[in-house]
Amino acid sequence: MIVVIPARYASTRLPGKPLLDIAGKPMVVRVAEQARRSGISRVVIATDHDDIAVTSREHGIEVVMTASDHATGTDRLAEVATLLKLTDDEIVINVQGDEPLMDPEWMRGVADLLAAKPQAAIATACHAIDHADETFNPNIVKVVLDRDGMAMYFSRATIPHARDAFARGAVDVPADLPLYRHVGLYAYRAGFLRRFPTLESPAIERFEALEQLRALWHGYKIAVLITHGAPAPGVDTSEDLARVRALFDRSAKSL
Repeated sequence: MIVVIPARYASTRLPGKPLLDIAGKPMVVRVAEQARRSGISRVVIATDHDDIAVTSREHGIEVVMTASDHATGTDRLAEVATLLKLTDDEIVINVQGDEPLMDPEWMRGVADLLAAKPQAAIATACHAIDHADETFNPNIVKVVLDRDGMAMYFSRATIPHARDAFARGAVDVPADLPLYRHVGLYAYRAGFLRRFPTLESPAIERFEALEQLRALWHGYKIAVLITHGAPAPGVDTSEDLARVRALFDRSAKSL
């Protein structure tokens, strides 16, 4: 098993985001430290920027330099799998470089789930939704599962849709509605990663702007880990950064 952390320097809202300081260390280093707490020994930062590479190596983290023109994050992982000459069955866990608080147990959980599900090419995570503001928010991706815990579909729409309850204008989620929010944490088989860039992009992927739909459309199975509770916040904006810094500061003071 190997954790790969994509870290691009360019960011519209937070330029140089991977190198922003969080409690005395660059954010991407904090992400790598979280990944190591999962018990997965090999952690690699995949970047297209020299400053990120130099900083990561200074902190003792393995680095792979990748191209800067990948269409998707999965394409970048495919390049890493090729450059590192990973075997087809090697499990690659993708942790985003702006998730310094991602739960290490969840990282290990999706990896172990994929290892236990040989019929699946990918494993990911979700958690139950019980708030109306998340239920109808198109920025929150939902996933529907089959009886074996495999993904049937991902969507920005509210799926499954409680027809009668929502038609009455209900603002609460019916107690027995299996409504799950997708968590953007993935484990892949390296062989699948190398095939992914060659797969046709279907209309459902383009309209939903969800690249995991490409895998489903081509018949690949995605196993889904149901977690307890929502993930800690990532860093997309300056407000997110301030919040995460405050969390690290409070944690340091409690030691």
